[in-house]
Parts: sequence; structure tokens; C-alpha cells
Amino acid sequence: MLGRVLALLRSPWVRGTFLLLALALAAAYLVRERAAIADAWVRVDARAVALALVLSVANVALSGASWRAVLADLGSPLPWRGAARVFFVGQLGRYVPGTVFQFVAQAELARDLGVPRRRTGSALAVALLVSMTTAGLLVTGVLPFALHGADLPGGAWAGWVRWVAPLLLVLLVPAVLNRLLGVLLRLARQEPLEHPVTARGLLAAAGWALASWLAVGLQVFVLVRSLGVDWPAGRLLALAVGGYALAWVVGFLVVLAPAGAGAREVVLAAVVALAASGGGPAVVVLGSRVLLTVADLLLAVAALAATPGALDRLRRASSRPRSPR
Repeated sequence: MLGRVLALLRSPWVRGTFLLLALALAAAYLVRERAAIADAWVRVDARAVALALVLSVANVALSGASWRAVLADLGSPLPWRGAARVFFVGQLGRYVPGTVFQFVAQAELARDLGVPRRRTGSALAVALLVSMTTAGLLVTGVLPFALHGADLPGGAWAGWVRWVAPLLLVLLVPAVLNRLLGVLLRLARQEPLEHPVTARGLLAAAGWALASWLAVGLQVFVLVRSLGVDWPAGRLLALAVGGYALAWVVGFLVVLAPAGAGAREVVLAAVVALAASGGGPAVVVLGSRVLLTVADLLLAVAALAATPGALDRLRRASSRPRSPR
């Protein structure tokens, strides 16, 4: 039974259908919100939108670099072009309701490059855990800087919550992370990692992950700043970086929503509302979501275009006549 399922997943028809479905769902979001998008862009400076788009692309690309570092550490180093095709095209599975589609898509694409499915799944799990941990570090270590001493909701606890950050750093110690992964894999009834995560690989993955959070935090900062918010730049940047990290963690935990849709926006709007009034939070939240969706699509298309003959092979395989039975 499992063999038949895996054979079905390798079918070019299934892959092509999945890719079209993921692209359609991502594009449908843009079409569905087109009126609100048009209204939002009127309120934001065009140069700010262009800069925010560049930062959105940087965020997605740096996330891919973090995943690639983990995969290499687990024993399957991939060239940048191959890794881009696996990560960026497979990541479109996030737009299909249910987190499993991202895992399945990346595992099948990586298998074409000789990476075992099990290792691809392990790499994505480790990369997500690194993302969660680094996001938690920013929430506890950076967000309190924006709130502490301010006459704002949450200012009272900002002084002591920062002490949680050193505790989260322990999760980035290889011995601790490997033990934690072992427990999680046993609870999920999965086999243990083939290779333990090393300090070098973990440091590289965490570094790329932190850079990706900084990029998307700067994206939110640019959008909020373009609305004329007069907060000090340092505190506003801390609010943007830590606030988005918090929103991402909440959105990730809501696994049934496509790419964390809904929950992430509610949290990010609440954080942005601390600095921007009126319809400002809605503009920032919608702008951030749209730009990240566009970044996903751009990088997926670019990864496909950069793979020599990838589309031609898929087209030939899909149009190959079936042998009579």
C-alpha cells in the first residue's frame, strides 16, 4: 500500500497538479484581497513597498539557506540551485491547508537529487525547530526592549520576560537539541535521526534563521515607518522584529490554516497597533502578507527557471503516451 502511495507521489501528473494547486491558492489570496490591497498601497509610499518586497524575498531566501545548512549537516549537502528548487517549490505546499503538504513536496523533490525522504523530513523538522527557537529568542530578548518602560499594554511584564531568552539558548546546544529531537521523534513514532546535529551545522542554521527574522522585521519596520509613526527608530525596529517573530510562532501553531493565515495577522495587528493607530495595523498586516506571498511565488518560479530542462522534462513526462494494457 505504501509503495503505491509513493509511486503515485512520483507521478508527474500528481506533481504538476500539486504545483498548479499551490500556485492557484497563493494567487487566489492576492485576487481575493485585491480591493483591500489597492486601498493599502495608496497609503504606503511606493519606495517603501519596493524596499519591503526586497526584504520579503531576503526573508524567504535566508530561510531556505537555514534549511540547506541543516540538510548538509545531516549528510546531504546540496548545491544552491538544487536546494533552491527543493525548498522554494516545495514551500508552496504551505498554501495548501494542512502542514503535511510542504513535507511531502520537499521530500519528493529532494528524492530526485538523491536525498532520502526520511532525511529531508528530518531536515525540515530540525529547521522548523531552529526557527521556533530563534523566534522565541527574539520575542523574549528583543520585544521587551520596545515595551519596557512604556505606558503600553504589556509594559509591566517586559522587564522580567527577557530573562527567558538565556533559557531558550540552551535549546541551541547540540546535545540538548539532539535529545529533544529524539524525544519528539519517538512521540511521533518516527525513527531517530541518522546523524546527530553538530555544533557547526546548528550555528550556521541559527545564523541564517536570525538573519531571516531580521529581514522580515525590517520589512514590517519599513511599512510601519511609511505610515508616519513617530516612535524612536530603535524601539520601532525592536517592536517590528520581535512582534513578527511572535506572530509567526502563533501562526505556525495553527496548523490547519494555510501558511498560518488568520492567526498570524491577528497577533501582528495587535503588536503594530501599539505604535500605529487607525487603519495603520491593517495596512501593515495586509501589506506584509501580500509581499511575502509574492516573494514565495517569485522564488519558486525563479528556482524552476534556473533548473535546466526541469519544465521540459515535466511536460514530456506528462504528455508521454501510455502503453496499452
